[in-house]
Formats: sequence, C-alpha cells, structure tokens
Amino acid sequence: MSSLLRNTATLIAILLGILGLVLVLYAWRLPPFHSDVEITENAYVKGYVTLISPQLSGYVVEVPVQDYQQVKEGQLLVRIDDRIYAQKLEQAKATLASQQAALNNSTQQERAAEARIGSSQAQLDSANSGLRRTQANWARIEPLAIKGVMTKSDSDQAETALEQAQSSVTQAQAALEVSRQDLETIKVSRGSLEATVAGAVAAVNLADIDMTNTKIVAPRDGTIGEVGAKLGQYVTAGTQLMAVVPPDVWIIANFKETQLSNITIGQPVTFTVDALNRRRLKGHVERFAPAAGSEFSVLKPDNATGNFTKVAQRISVRISVDPGQELTQYLAPGMSVVVRTELGK
Repeated sequence: MSSLLRNTATLIAILLGILGLVLVLYAWRLPPFHSDVEITENAYVKGYVTLISPQLSGYVVEVPVQDYQQVKEGQLLVRIDDRIYAQKLEQAKATLASQQAALNNSTQQERAAEARIGSSQAQLDSANSGLRRTQANWARIEPLAIKGVMTKSDSDQAETALEQAQSSVTQAQAALEVSRQDLETIKVSRGSLEATVAGAVAAVNLADIDMTNTKIVAPRDGTIGEVGAKLGQYVTAGTQLMAVVPPDVWIIANFKETQLSNITIGQPVTFTVDALNRRRLKGHVERFAPAAGSEFSVLKPDNATGNFTKVAQRISVRISVDPGQELTQYLAPGMSVVVRTELGK
C-alpha cells in the first residue's frame, strides 16, 4: 500500500513538473506553443498635450474656463491685465505719427529745395545775360578808349561794369551749387527718416502683438486639463497655466526587438483598453521608432564595461486608431493598452 502511495506521489510530482514546464513554454511562447499572434502589454494611448503659457507678464484678470471643459479653437482661456500694454501701444502710435510728420516735412523741404534750384538757375541765366550785354558794350568801348576818343572815366566805368557782371555770374553759379547740395542733404536725411518711420511702424506692430497676447486663446479644439490660472495671480512668460488636449489619439506599443521581424507597416492590429472594460478596438501599424528606447534615455547604458547580460530591447511602434469606432471618443492619452497583431496579415 505504501509503495502504491509512493508511486502515486512520484507520478503527481512528475505531472506537476511537466505542467510547470508547459506553462513556462506557453508563457514565453516557445515551441511547440509558438503563436501566430504578437502581444504586448507595454502600450499606451498617446495624444497631443499642448501646455498653455503666456508670452508676457501681468496679473490675471479673467479665467472664463474650468477644469476638463471642452473648448473651440480661438476661445478665450485667460486674459491678462492689458492697461500697461494699451498705453505702450498708444505711445508707439504717437511716436509713429511724430516720425511720419518729420518725413512729410522732409518731403516738403525737398520740394522747396527744388524750387530754390530753379530760382538759382534763373538768377544764373540773368547774370549770364547781363554778362553778355556788358561784354558787348566793352567790345565797343575798348577800341575807342585805346584811340583816346572817349574819356577815361567812361572807359573805367564800362570796365567796372564788365567785372561786376562776371562776379554776378560766379555768385549765381555758387548759389546754384549750394541749392543743389541742400537738395542732396535733404535726400540723404530723408533715407534716415524713412528708416526711423519703419522702426516706429515695427514698434507699433510689436505693441499690438503684446496687446493681442494679453488674451490667451485655445490653439485648437480640445479638452482642458486642470486650470492652474487664478484671478489676481501674477504670471510671467512661460508660466504653465493649463493644458489643452485635442481629440487626436494614437497608440504607442513597445514591442520586443524579437517580435518585430513579423510586424510590417500597414498591418492590422487589435487592442483593448483597461479603462474601457477591455473592449476591443482596431487599428493599423503606422511606423516604427528609429531607435530603441534606451537610445533616447538621458543616461544611456554602456555595454562596453563590466559584465554583460543580453536583454531584449524594446522598439516603439506607432499604431493609428481606425476611424468610425464608437469607443474612440473615450480614449485619453496615458491609458494602458494591450496590443495584439496577427502575423502574416
């Protein structure tokens, strides 16, 4: 009887050992339990999470949204006190008006300089005409003076008139050149004034941008996370106020490198979400990460030192969610997912 019990106990122990080995082979999907399905629980729902921050400093005067509220693109999220920025805008506009007036005055000065050039040219023409008359008169008087036909005083008077006419021409030429240089000076200074006006226009645009930035709006449709902005809070550029999460989601599944040989782009997959009572959804493989996750870590492992133990690395695979599924609206970034992909599909 005792021999029978020993044999029975030995048989049970052998059966338990075989069962344990079978379970290990099944868990590790080793032959003969190599499955045509690749599964990973290292997968999560991903999405765009846009952090909302101001571009300028000021006190929060309005927060018209609440936690987890759905918002539309362009909807007001936070408003910062704009009184200082409004005054800066008015100041920039006043500076622009002053610079524009100076530029207009320069234009008027240019026209006046052109008129003076015309006047100087007319004076030069008149001086040249007078010079020709005195030269003709001297040409008649000079032979008579040489012969002694006319008095010395009349001859000196005619010669003096000729010299005065020549001086008038020289003076008119100089005045014309001065007028021309005045015009060039105005044109050169006008370029500086135009640059000043352009700078004033840019200052107005910058002040207007600051005014616009006092109203922080939703960059796109989505759902707000926790609202960190409070009435009366002083915020600075870069202060995190809240986050907007658009409805676009996808799956990131981290498969072992040994699983990737039978996964291809476009391959259909199914996945279950823990938060949705493990109900099944469908998707397709979109693309693979360019490197293993360890390559993107801050402290990368150095396998060239010390002892080495081979560890299967994981490669991230992006999976799109097929449209037209009712449960898609309930997917939120961060949810845990179990992904199954059939080989050869």
